[in-house]
Amino acid sequence: MDYGHSLEFGAFITPAAATPEAPVLLSQVAEASGLDLVTFQDHPYQPAFLDTWTLMSFVAARTDSIRIAPNVLNVPLRPPAVVARAAASIDLLSGGRFDLALGAGGFWDAIEAMGGTRLTPGQAVTALEEAIDVIRALWRTDERGGVFTDGRYHRVHGAKRGPRPAHDIPIHIGAYKPRMLALTGRKGDGWLPSLGYMQPGDLAKGNAAIDEAAQSVGRDPREIRRLLNVGQLAADPREFAERLARLALEDGIGTFILAGDDPNLLQRFGEDVAPAVRELVAVERGTRGVSAAPVRSSAALAARRDGIAYDDVPAGLTAIEPGDFDYGDVRATYMRGGAPGLVLQPASPQQVGQAIAFARRHPELPLSVRSGGHGISGRSTNDGGIVIDLRRLDGIEVLDAERRLVRIGPGARWAQVAAVLGERGWALTSGDYGGVGVGGLATAGGIGLLAREHGLTIDHLRAAEVVLADGSIVRTDASTHPELFWAVRGAGANVGVVTAFEFEVDEVGQVGYAQLAFQVDDVAAFLEGYGRIVESSPRDLTLFLLTGGPRPGQPQVVQLYGVVDSDDPDTIIARLQPFAELAPLVQQSVQLTTYAQIMANADLGPQHGAGEPHSRSGLIEHVTPAFAAAAARMLESGAVPFFQLRAVGGAVADVAEDATAYAHRAANFSVAALGSHPDRLDAQWRALAAHVDGMYLSFDSSERPERIAEAFPPATLARLRAIKAAYDPACVFRDNFAIEPAADAGDAAAGDAAEPDAA
Repeated sequence: MDYGHSLEFGAFITPAAATPEAPVLLSQVAEASGLDLVTFQDHPYQPAFLDTWTLMSFVAARTDSIRIAPNVLNVPLRPPAVVARAAASIDLLSGGRFDLALGAGGFWDAIEAMGGTRLTPGQAVTALEEAIDVIRALWRTDERGGVFTDGRYHRVHGAKRGPRPAHDIPIHIGAYKPRMLALTGRKGDGWLPSLGYMQPGDLAKGNAAIDEAAQSVGRDPREIRRLLNVGQLAADPREFAERLARLALEDGIGTFILAGDDPNLLQRFGEDVAPAVRELVAVERGTRGVSAAPVRSSAALAARRDGIAYDDVPAGLTAIEPGDFDYGDVRATYMRGGAPGLVLQPASPQQVGQAIAFARRHPELPLSVRSGGHGISGRSTNDGGIVIDLRRLDGIEVLDAERRLVRIGPGARWAQVAAVLGERGWALTSGDYGGVGVGGLATAGGIGLLAREHGLTIDHLRAAEVVLADGSIVRTDASTHPELFWAVRGAGANVGVVTAFEFEVDEVGQVGYAQLAFQVDDVAAFLEGYGRIVESSPRDLTLFLLTGGPRPGQPQVVQLYGVVDSDDPDTIIARLQPFAELAPLVQQSVQLTTYAQIMANADLGPQHGAGEPHSRSGLIEHVTPAFAAAAARMLESGAVPFFQLRAVGGAVADVAEDATAYAHRAANFSVAALGSHPDRLDAQWRALAAHVDGMYLSFDSSERPERIAEAFPPATLARLRAIKAAYDPACVFRDNFAIEPAADAGDAAAGDAAEPDAA
């Protein structure tokens, strides 16, 4: 039985303690010889052997590409929760090069639950199965809550998940008996016996038992790789290659592991035998018409959503489906849960074009475009649709040091950008959280901690590379496709996918970073005072306000945080002193630091948001007494646990209203409110809305039709509709503050889009 697996070749090396460097050097020989895998037996009770986990970790650090695995791990002597974390750790440290192979071992009498008695074969199978379940559960970090299992032999009560491995670690099982073979078929990713312990026909019998068990639970038997320890290399490499080829073609072996500690034999195995076996098997498979083993399991294929042509995804374009190992880390964003039917991760502008073309063939499905995935308002995930995830386009490079001109990919995070720019004493204003992705913020506006002095993020944009709805790639700036360039700065999600931004950044040295907390009795008076002081402060101060509803029995606390762009402590204190007089300070922190250190405030790992955020946004010119009173009443309602004012004004207002699609330049403050219940939030917001003029796209999650007119004044919206008609008349990009194309595109926008240039 040939299962169609690609052929792999490995080494089985003795972990001898007498010469501890020897197994490491042999592993390096195996890697240099082109072998795929190096394995070590696990006998921690043997003083003549090195500890296998320690050795595997050391080998991982001393090699670059070869995979590493135990052969096999003695489960009774290693608690599965510990194994899960150890395996994930090696996998992360090695860049995804660890495989896990488990064996029943001979020490089940060590399990306290059995009172020191040896387990029967059936009990050993149950114990191993429980161990596998615990290990896999701890790797599923996308699931919420701890792991709870009341197995007979392995119990965990609230164990924290993680760390998550770098890849989907296969679990191979070293087994011979019928119950263990059945377990391999039900839950194993591979079968790992040793040829020296088997009689003629045992491989066929074992395969049959595994296949039957796999089919009984709906698995395709080809999902299970067949590995084999084959003993010493024969004298004639060609004869040995023919023997292995027969084992591959007749018994389905996909991985051959040579036992031996002779570096010359390992070299011959990798350089002579392995190529010969591959050649022999390829020729025979071509004659027989054997199909390759499936890339995805039956369970993964069953998780596919209706209406998506999964098999038509362009070759080379990374596609993550609901049943894939990585899906849990890409389905959601920072604040929004999701269940997309397909996540595409292009690695080039050309692949972005392919992803858009694929989405165009599914016009009935939602389409989300994601950069970093913070996603408060933008529809950067969905249910059942397609997500174009730009995280692979994360380059940061200096184009012109004299001009401070940098090129940044949309998938980079602002913490990463700040770190790279900070090495040169530069900075680019960019929100207040380093985990936000560049693409979403840099096409919406970018209200950051340097805004009053340096403007919005979009005010530093000098050019952009954009993939349009038709898949063409264009470069746009003030003179090339100027209407597109205008729209990208404030409404970019409507006109294309930006695959690179060119920013002219600022010199920013050490700054003062303040975090102040006040006990506030009169919220309205505090809000009004905050607004008055911010507007009268020099532009080197940008301070944000954050608070929530009152907590029973606790005083109202309001926080201020932000930047004073100065390295002089006296100047920093002078800027902050007027705020300190608004109310009693209950906590304060003022640091002389760098912008990069401020933005290093985020976990850049996977995001596992749940539910749907409910937020409303507005822009105001002044914090008037009427606005402050309405905001205080809204907070008193308890419907708004998160309320924020961001200082804008200053340099933001230096830019003309019609210079970019972000038009509300007169506003000195951005207002955002989040609530857990949309109806209660909207009811409270209605009273505040009378004092608001405009809104900032990034902070409003509502899908009310009128939100478009709130975000864009009439002249801006009319211009955007003409540009939409020219660049995206079919509304491919329709799931994020979608603008309806004008019936008549207008001469300017039509001419702007007439001849897209290949970038």
